[in-house]
Amino acid sequence: MAELKIHGGDLVLQLTRLEELEALHGDLKAPLKAVQSIEVLEDAHDAADHGFKVGERLPGHSEVAVVYFDGRKIFAAVHHGTPRGLRIAFTGESYDEWIVGSTDPESLKSLIDAAR
Repeated sequence: MAELKIHGGDLVLQLTRLEELEALHGDLKAPLKAVQSIEVLEDAHDAADHGFKVGERLPGHSEVAVVYFDGRKIFAAVHHGTPRGLRIAFTGESYDEWIVGSTDPESLKSLIDAAR
């Protein structure tokens, strides 16, 4: 399962080897200062299940992909075991948003907010 980590002044989305293969993508990194907002999602699958996807998608089960939707470029890493998650919006980065599944999105949001 993908993990959000803080490394120096950056927010890093570390993917497992399987997720890298599914998404045809490596780990993602963005400066914490580029984080515009963070939203806790009760259904991260729904948030990730729109638009054109490049990567793996099994509706309602998992989405590990680059998503193009409504003029935005989104990276999604959501699995069956982590249906809740975070939507992290960025300013001035190659991705407008990351949607990441999490077993405890509130704690993760607090950790990122504190680092910002």
